[in-house]
Amino acid sequence: MTNERIGRGMNKTPTIEAELGALIITGSSGLIGSAFLDRIGASYTGIGFDRKGPPHPPPKTAHVIACDLSSDKSVYAALAEVRRLGHRRIASILHLGAYYSFASESSPLYELVTVRGTERLLHGLRDFEVEQFIFASTMLAHAPCEPGERINEDWPLEPKWDYPKSKVTAEQLIVRERGNVPVVLMRIGGVYDDRCHSIPLTQQIKRIYEKRFIGRIFSGDISHGVAFVHMEDMVEALVLAVEHRKNLPQVTTLLIGESETLSYDELQRAISRQLHGKEWKTYPIPKALAKLGCWLQSLLPGADPFLKPWMIDLSDDHYTFDISRARALLGWEPRHSLRKSLPKIIDELKLDPVSWYKENKLRAKTNPE
Repeated sequence: MTNERIGRGMNKTPTIEAELGALIITGSSGLIGSAFLDRIGASYTGIGFDRKGPPHPPPKTAHVIACDLSSDKSVYAALAEVRRLGHRRIASILHLGAYYSFASESSPLYELVTVRGTERLLHGLRDFEVEQFIFASTMLAHAPCEPGERINEDWPLEPKWDYPKSKVTAEQLIVRERGNVPVVLMRIGGVYDDRCHSIPLTQQIKRIYEKRFIGRIFSGDISHGVAFVHMEDMVEALVLAVEHRKNLPQVTTLLIGESETLSYDELQRAISRQLHGKEWKTYPIPKALAKLGCWLQSLLPGADPFLKPWMIDLSDDHYTFDISRARALLGWEPRHSLRKSLPKIIDELKLDPVSWYKENKLRAKTNPE
């Protein structure tokens, strides 16, 4: 029998040996989880773990089991259902489920869901034959770099708020508790797609689209930026990691993102040019003034709920990736770039602003000035 590589590109139908086993995807109703399930089709037995009432309906080829990572009872019941379905051998666990919110810098849910939820899952899997455990982590685990530098997998770790801290803690727990299960720790850039679905990016576009004054000021270095990765490329990296699972080191850390990082200034100019036909000038302001402005704005009716004073300290952070390890181990190369995708993202907004705002969970826009 042939073991044909899962073809690159979202529209190809992969050919894989039927006995490759089942895949368990936690957080399966999220954007990445649902896109991954769509991508693998019937090649594997896809089993989704997620809370009831998923926002993204799973494909008919997937079996979704209700699972709350914050509950021992729920996690063990979900795994018991997997056994009942006859799956003792698991080709790969894709662990996407985690707590994430920009609403606050800290929350006990990071420990309860991201860290202890991972621990519950690992302990429950000890009764299974598991060929691989993939953990979706974040580039924010690393210390930022300076323009001209590139972060690789050995770059120092320096998580600055509870979300990346919880990811680093979970990474360490996985390595410590994995037993003989090979693991892949994927530190991922900001994920977006052709409809955007990136909270920081949608907020930046929204401010410029609505011609808000706050969209013309920035408290950080406008020559800095963060790495992004298109959803299709992100899913492709996951597929390739599953496919190459028997050839990867026992503990593999990979950076997944585009090689080019657009600066905040480049994004500002590209977005404003696409929306309004002219480039915006962005004015720097002191961090202390920006924090005061965030606080005062939060008191006003219709205030922007996204911007928080604690975010100001992170505005200088810069992330540019060296993805040579992903190239070498997976043969992965991003096919998209934010630079080339941005016009399509904005065209989608201009075509149907109401739908774009709703899909990206934004407040109804006010009329541009």
